[in-house]
Amino acid sequence: MGIFILRRLGVMVVTALCLTFIVFWLTNLYPNLEKLAKTQGNFRMSDEAVASYLGDRGYLDPLPVKFGQWLGVMPGWVTQEDDGTSFGRCFTKDTPEGDRRRFCGMLQGDWGFSTVFQEDVGPTVLTRLALTGKLMGCVILLMVPMALIVGVLAGMREGSRTDRTLSTFSILTTATPEYVSGVVFIALLASSRFGLSPLLADWGWIDSKTLFLGSAASAMKDATFWNFFLPVLTISLYGMGYIARMTRASMTEVMTAQYIRTARLKGVSFGNIVLKHALRNALIAPFTVIMLQIPWLLNGVVIVETLFNYKGFGWLLVRAASNNDIELLLAVSVVSVIVVLTTQLISDIGYVVLNPRIRIT
Repeated sequence: MGIFILRRLGVMVVTALCLTFIVFWLTNLYPNLEKLAKTQGNFRMSDEAVASYLGDRGYLDPLPVKFGQWLGVMPGWVTQEDDGTSFGRCFTKDTPEGDRRRFCGMLQGDWGFSTVFQEDVGPTVLTRLALTGKLMGCVILLMVPMALIVGVLAGMREGSRTDRTLSTFSILTTATPEYVSGVVFIALLASSRFGLSPLLADWGWIDSKTLFLGSAASAMKDATFWNFFLPVLTISLYGMGYIARMTRASMTEVMTAQYIRTARLKGVSFGNIVLKHALRNALIAPFTVIMLQIPWLLNGVVIVETLFNYKGFGWLLVRAASNNDIELLLAVSVVSVIVVLTTQLISDIGYVVLNPRIRIT
């Protein structure tokens, strides 16, 4: 197992470097750099002024050199001005000579400076990542048990009315886009003029005007059931269909296995067959699907975060891309790559642990 993990970690590092280099190359194409120069300077800058701005800040260096500087394995660029002062990637004009560093990249914990938020990229990414992590945790706590229950109940008796009903429900939740279900939930549960809230208020069942808040902005500081349930429900319903369908298919296959038939012939009760014999084997395949939901939750909640005004990691990704914030976009991309590769590693290890028939090679 140790050699298996070390081998996968090595593949992860190589894959992360390759994917990061591709993102770095795309974000450092000259049209993007030209747009950055005009955004930071003047939109009426001449081509010579743009080239001077980019050249003074190391953007026109060869791509491998820039990538090495960004990683922190090569010395940062330094620009000498006519008055004798100098500035560079790792220091400003006001930095004392003794405090000027040569290396300042991702490996040193320096992820750059955001041109949109006018602050260091690292704290910005960590703050938004923590907000999305809170949303992801609540979604997983609701989505995974609900999906497993639906999938197991549907797969226990293939072709029954329960199976058809739950399968139809799973398909509908997956086929309904998040921006549609989110708007429907807001109209039904968070509107003071339409939906259930006016009726419940008239009946005296709720004290406030609405049953839930249609905005999750306040949940960034203090998440409550009142202001956080609708975005969690919207994401959970959309994601649970995939897990439920996979669980149902796996459960159906297990229930037709030979050892299940043997247990039935021996007189084992149906409940014990499901809980003691079928359930563990049926959860092997859904485990992989559950782990793959984590990268989707990290980057795929952009619509929900925008709809409910929740400024998390997905919202940050949109801001970085729309405003051509190169350093911030690179940091967001690196975090996304790390999360995807880490979840795949955990999925592979968990699959081996759950399924003894898989041999480690």
